[in-house]
Amino acid sequence: MGFILGGLDSEDYDRHYGDRELLNRIIDYFRPYQRQMILVAVTLTLNSAATIASPILIARGIDLLSEETSMMAILLMTLGIGLLGVAAWVFNFIRQWYSARVTGNVVLQLREDVFSATVGHDLSFYDEHPSGKVVSRVTSDTQDFAETVNLTLNLLSQGLLVIMLTIWLFTINVQLTLLLIAMTPVAVIIALSFRRVARRVTQNARRVTAIINAQIQESISGIVVAKSFRQETAIYNTFDENNQKGYQAGLQRGLTLMSIFPLMNLASGLGTALILFMGGLATANPASGVTTGDWYLYMQAVGFYWWPMMNIASFWSQFQDGLSAAERAFALIDAEPKVEQISDEPVGKLDGRIRFADVRFSYTDKEVVLPDFSLDIQPGETLALVGHTGAGKSSIAKLVMRFYEFQEGQILIDGRDIRTLDLGQYRLQTGLVPQEPFLFSGTVAENICYGLPSATKEDVRRAAMQLSNGEWLQTLADGLDTDVGERGASLSMGQRQLVALARVVLKNPAIFILDEATASVDPFTEMQIQEGLDDIMRERTAIVIAHRLSTIRNADRIIVMDRGRILEEGTHDSLLASSGHYADLYNTYFRHQSLAAIESPEWLEDAESVGATAD
Repeated sequence: MGFILGGLDSEDYDRHYGDRELLNRIIDYFRPYQRQMILVAVTLTLNSAATIASPILIARGIDLLSEETSMMAILLMTLGIGLLGVAAWVFNFIRQWYSARVTGNVVLQLREDVFSATVGHDLSFYDEHPSGKVVSRVTSDTQDFAETVNLTLNLLSQGLLVIMLTIWLFTINVQLTLLLIAMTPVAVIIALSFRRVARRVTQNARRVTAIINAQIQESISGIVVAKSFRQETAIYNTFDENNQKGYQAGLQRGLTLMSIFPLMNLASGLGTALILFMGGLATANPASGVTTGDWYLYMQAVGFYWWPMMNIASFWSQFQDGLSAAERAFALIDAEPKVEQISDEPVGKLDGRIRFADVRFSYTDKEVVLPDFSLDIQPGETLALVGHTGAGKSSIAKLVMRFYEFQEGQILIDGRDIRTLDLGQYRLQTGLVPQEPFLFSGTVAENICYGLPSATKEDVRRAAMQLSNGEWLQTLADGLDTDVGERGASLSMGQRQLVALARVVLKNPAIFILDEATASVDPFTEMQIQEGLDDIMRERTAIVIAHRLSTIRNADRIIVMDRGRILEEGTHDSLLASSGHYADLYNTYFRHQSLAAIESPEWLEDAESVGATAD
């Protein structure tokens, strides 16, 4: 099983927190609930006092009944023990009630902080880390932390019980009490000896769980592809392999935790035998002052001592489990963002002027996407980016949206450094339509107004009508009230893209970006989209990344890119006339597209004549 410990890597944002640092941070979450925690502490003390008073009362009763048996004494002792039991139950109920509420509030806040940090991370974070592993930290780890808090309170209750009992026993016989206390280090040493390995195997088990969660989520998300290629067996085998690792990790954790109990039972048995022998000798000697009731009390005390120690031994691993869960949650919260704003200046209304000045950008250290990129885009200009895959077109769009951090140079928006703008306000005035639109569960109308929740139903309808005069709505079963299903599964790809476009239209951004938005739709849907795009892009800065000629031919300027560099720029006609890279791209790709379904006859004739000229 050693291969597991060495074979599972932590995430690159994971960090090790010392126990003191973790505990101080956890305590910070409890500070707003100081009054409730004081009440919990008081009822915890009273519960422990009522619990420990019961064996003390029995011990004194044994001494009284050994001297003189009386029905009244028996009734009084029975009544007293009953009242103590009721009192212990009441105090424990109050303690459990408030501790559950406080713990629930703390976990609620922790989960909110973790999720807030999760959605706040930039896109590069999700490029590197599977979403299933992140989900595991938001859900499983925070829940395990809650369970550990409850276990901690129970352990505190038992600790108080031991302290109160020890004080009482010192008043009876110092020697026997010291002998009882002398057993404590043995239990503590046994418990602490498992501390480091418990933390390690617990962390390992959590990493395996995260891997399994990530693989399950990926398999379910890609089930259509898996079935298309008959790869159900392959994804099951991958799951089985990960599940076997999970089994091994769980087994290793279980064996580590369970191995402590035989040692504790052995030590407990030896301690009980020793107290039995020494207490018996003391009881037989009247000069010792130890009565039969005291002997009974000491025998009970062995259980009171060893039971908490047994719990500490088993709890320590669970406590480490909780610390591990908190550590993973805090690591996600503390993960340093790669996209950092150096200021949060108010944005105001944007004109849409964009300037790239000597920008160097790479997703990883291995490959530079934009080595030294400069470009000026004027307000209201429609700029088309063309080039082969990997040319850097989509990277430009992502940088304009401020999804990624560039390494050198400047990106200026209306003459202002993009890193100084209030990112929330800035993105309110930018709109991106990706190649593969994502729809959330709900209706078409709810998805359209996703970026502008304050929009009225009439606003939503008006935005939808700007695309093909709203004719696409007639193909939906319930129009704007049509349920899109999970991830938009109830709609066709073209309908999903139209919803995504309407979502951006409603937002009315100053900067509009189409990232190959028509690459995955049929010609008829592309025609519907194109009919509305001219009006949409007319009064705003637009960046169009496309593989279809129809979406770039009317652009004010076309940029031809290759490996992060600009090869050519100009209009469609001027670039074709120059017989350069764009003309080659046109002849090898654009010219062979079926334009008849999406272009007017006039444009088709024009395209054919231009193509003939280029030939």
